[in-house]
Amino acid sequence: MIKAIVGIFLVLHGLVHLLYFGQSARLFELQPGLAWPNASWAFSKLLGDSPTRTLASILCILAAAGFVLGGALTLFGQSGWRTTVVASAVFSGLLYILLWNGRFQHLDAQGGVGILIDAAVLGAVLVFRWPQFDF
Repeated sequence: MIKAIVGIFLVLHGLVHLLYFGQSARLFELQPGLAWPNASWAFSKLLGDSPTRTLASILCILAAAGFVLGGALTLFGQSGWRTTVVASAVFSGLLYILLWNGRFQHLDAQGGVGILIDAAVLGAVLVFRWPQFDF
């Protein structure tokens, strides 16, 4: 039962990255007036906002794919799930930190909740070695 819950959670966490893909590709707005990832402290001055949005779109798809793969490996009882999930959580956390606009307003709209989830996943998997599966 825990295997199914963990696997589905990981897949769903990955799919949330596709919402940020839609925001960065300007397919829709996650909330009115949200300009994410415009004004990224790490990329916007260097690349400009349009290339930063393209980069964010690609990176969000990669993060989503990593978590979906990690969730699928968990659901199907494959041993590589832990490495995939750790790599995806680190990648995702760095993605949102680098695409953050540097301000402490509206952190939830800039991936702040996702960073907390990534940190919780890393803590559970690396520090507490939870969950333990027999595969």
